[in-house]
Amino acid sequence: MADRRVVVTGMGVLACNGLDVPSYWAALKSGTSGIAMITTLDMSKHETKFGGVVPLDNQTLTIGDKKNARRKDRFVHLALKAAAEAMAMSGLDFKNWADPFRVGTVVGSGVGGLMTIEEECRTLETRGPSRVSPFLVPKMIVDSAAGDISIAYGAKGPNYCITTACSTGSHCIGAAFHHIRYDQCDVMITGGSEAPITHLGIAGFNSIGALSCRNDSPATASRPFDKERDGFIIGEGAGILILEELGHAKARGATIYGEIVGYGCTGDAFHETAPDPSGAGGIACMRMALRDAKIDATRIGYINAHGTSTKYNDAGETTVIKQVFGEHARKLAVSSTKSMTGHTLGAAGGIEAIASILALRDGILPPTINYSTPDPECDLDYVPNTAREVRYEYALSNNLGFGGHNASVIFRRYTG
Repeated sequence: MADRRVVVTGMGVLACNGLDVPSYWAALKSGTSGIAMITTLDMSKHETKFGGVVPLDNQTLTIGDKKNARRKDRFVHLALKAAAEAMAMSGLDFKNWADPFRVGTVVGSGVGGLMTIEEECRTLETRGPSRVSPFLVPKMIVDSAAGDISIAYGAKGPNYCITTACSTGSHCIGAAFHHIRYDQCDVMITGGSEAPITHLGIAGFNSIGALSCRNDSPATASRPFDKERDGFIIGEGAGILILEELGHAKARGATIYGEIVGYGCTGDAFHETAPDPSGAGGIACMRMALRDAKIDATRIGYINAHGTSTKYNDAGETTVIKQVFGEHARKLAVSSTKSMTGHTLGAAGGIEAIASILALRDGILPPTINYSTPDPECDLDYVPNTAREVRYEYALSNNLGFGGHNASVIFRRYTG
């Protein structure tokens, strides 16, 4: 039996530069950053004082009963809000599934309820074990977003969370894609969510020297592939997609925004945080995705890069792209939308999948902003500073995570 085609019929996003898909896409096209000084925490003792904060509090984010807001961590609120937009866009009648066991949920997070863990640790230390919240466990566990989305929409098929640090969202999308392709499901709700802007989250990343310290200019601090890059910018957000089998989508007259055609995942087996300098894992990952898509490397026109604005990632990713694509690498357009959103860790794969799909649909490539000083080690076309109008058929999105996790997803412009 031939592989079933998988299309995207709904998208939902929350990022520091956009609170829904239209505003997010408008910000990317205009090169608008949402990175700013953090005002939700007392940052006086932190080395890095800025990030990509979604400008909504938990009460505003809450879907449904406002009393339930305290029962969920912020990363779940973000996921539910993005899922609501995606489901509305899809037009699916979730109250009348033909078979709810053919509808699945794969939504992940890199760190889960970090804010909840911090708050309840303080309670434990200051007020004792008996005062720790009974909501601690369901709020903090990383699979809460997947579980709550499944409950909200009556999705009784595969329901789980993948956690692979910064490649989480891409791994979730890839797994969901394969559930439909191989006839296990007809509809999947998938993506990632993250709310890591807490004292512990910022301190932890600062302690390993991962974050930029450009406190004098937050909006220009994220500069992927630029020679003067000095670290990534921590961000929060959520990106949720509705995937659907093509025949299922067409039968109900759904609007189709794009198609997923390939997925690859590998491990570096090298180091807890540093990428393998040989690039072997990343090379194998992209090649796996190309084989899965059954296309030659020369068919890819655009790469939405992991592009974190760190010294080793950007140089290493450039090398890997050149190894995979050979001479064609010089013809590729490569950009990092993290220059505008910051690095949203486990949400990045979902947020950047949406950017890739819209780039193909509209024939507009989002730029890498803040690119001013070329780096000899990063010598590809990074779509510097200004969006570009060009129409491609295929795009590839990369995301890599601490622990040596690599994920690549290939999208196709839908033409019927």
